[in-house]
Order: sequence, then C-alpha cells, then structure tokens
Amino acid sequence: MSRLVLVATPLGNLGDLAPRAIEELRAVGLVCCEDTRRTGLLLNNLGIDATLMRLDEHTEVASIRRVIDALDEGRDVALVSDAGTPAISDPGERLVAAVAETGHAITAVPGPSAVVMAVTLSGLPTSRFVFEGFLPRSGRERDARVADIARESRTSVVYEAPHRIARTLDDLAKACGHDRRGAICRELTKVHEEVRRGSLRELIDGLGEPRGEYVIVLGGVADSAAATETDIDEALRDELAAGSSVRDAADAVSSRLGVSRKVAYDRALALRNAPRD
Repeated sequence: MSRLVLVATPLGNLGDLAPRAIEELRAVGLVCCEDTRRTGLLLNNLGIDATLMRLDEHTEVASIRRVIDALDEGRDVALVSDAGTPAISDPGERLVAAVAETGHAITAVPGPSAVVMAVTLSGLPTSRFVFEGFLPRSGRERDARVADIARESRTSVVYEAPHRIARTLDDLAKACGHDRRGAICRELTKVHEEVRRGSLRELIDGLGEPRGEYVIVLGGVADSAAATETDIDEALRDELAAGSSVRDAADAVSSRLGVSRKVAYDRALALRNAPRD
C-alpha cells in the first residue's frame, strides 16, 4: 500500500536530519514542499533527485487531488515544510485529513520541532503546555487569543516574526502583567541561537534589534489560591495609579493573578472609593 510520509526537516542545522528521513526522501516518488527552491537545495545537498510539488497555504487544497492520485497510482509521497515538522503551524493539516479519509497509510519520520525545543529550553513547566502558533495580526480575534493566553494556567508557546515580536511582547505584557515569566528563543539550532529568560518586562527591555525567527514561551497564570488579598490590592493600586478605570484594572488583575473578575472588580471599586489620608 502506498503511503504519505511526513518528514521533519532541520530548523537550521543540517546535521539534525534523521537517517531515516534521508531514506524516505530518496525512496518516495513525489515530495510536497512549501518552497521548491529551498527543498530542492536540501535534496541536492543529500544527492537526491526527486520530483517536487509546491504545497503551501495557497495551493494546499488544489494539491490534495494530485497527491491522492499519486497514492492511488502506488507512489509513496513525502510531505515536508521549509523547516521543522510539517503540518505544525505549516501547511499539511488538510492534506493529512483528506488522505486519511481515503484509507491510504500515513506515517511520519519524527525530528526537529521548534515548539518542543523552545519549551524544553525555556526553564518553564513542561508537563502541560499549549501551542498557539502565530497570533492573528490584528482585530478582535487577536485580542481574544491574547486574553486566552493571559488566563491560561499551562505554559503557552507562540511563534512570531521579527518585525512583529516587539508588538506581541507588549500586547502580552499588557494582558498578562509585566511580571509574568517567559522566555524568548531565537534562531534555534543555528549559529546565532539565543535563549533569554525572565519577566516580560525584562524580555521587552532586552529585546534589541529583532533578527531571525522567534518562539515565545510564557508561563501560566499563577494559581488563584496563591494570590492573597494583599497581592490583589497591590496589583489593583498599581493599575488604578497608572490611570486604568475600575473595569480595566479588574480585567488586568483578574488575568494576571488568576482571580475571579468579580473579586477583582469589587476590590478595585472599594479601593477607588476608599477615603484618602
């Protein structure tokens, strides 16, 4: 039976390509990839002469029929992304679903994955984490996703491009609080690999000139039981002193400390109305 083989490719260091990945790429009849030039260079370095087919976010749906036809003809097909594990924040999800419906075999050669590497390097809890991929660039959907991350008790992972990293860190700090712990991983496995850990405030202050691809790893919201009344009041006073309304202060502290919004709102209202010395 012919197979669709998902092959993980290096993030940057060619030495990370698994021997079995090379064997599969050499054996298949067709390689689907985001960028035929980039994958062509990789295969050329390996001495592999393969038929390439572009499969990116713009062509994935149109390419599905061609892949299934190739499988029906008895040809094995490989799917790769430009870097890392295919179908993870990259094209391939819809292809895998469509091939699964046909009954053709699907397998994978595991290997490099930026999300897994970043979590393990972050120094943050790894037992439970959520992957958010790239956040929406603007609008209500972006605001909603950032708010979800602010309330998330598990470690969160976000991909970001260099020209948007500063804005995303700023948005996360506003929603989660500048003291939320995190890590920024840049250029993983490459010559200029860098991992910085600290509070969001420290990560923003030390960002410098953005270069390369980034992975943001963010610690989960503090356990609500750990937030004392004093903690809540101090955080609310900071928000109110900075000019936030009672509603906005309550929203920010609720997300930051993991307490209910009603508790935060009631305390903010009491603090605003408290007589001044």
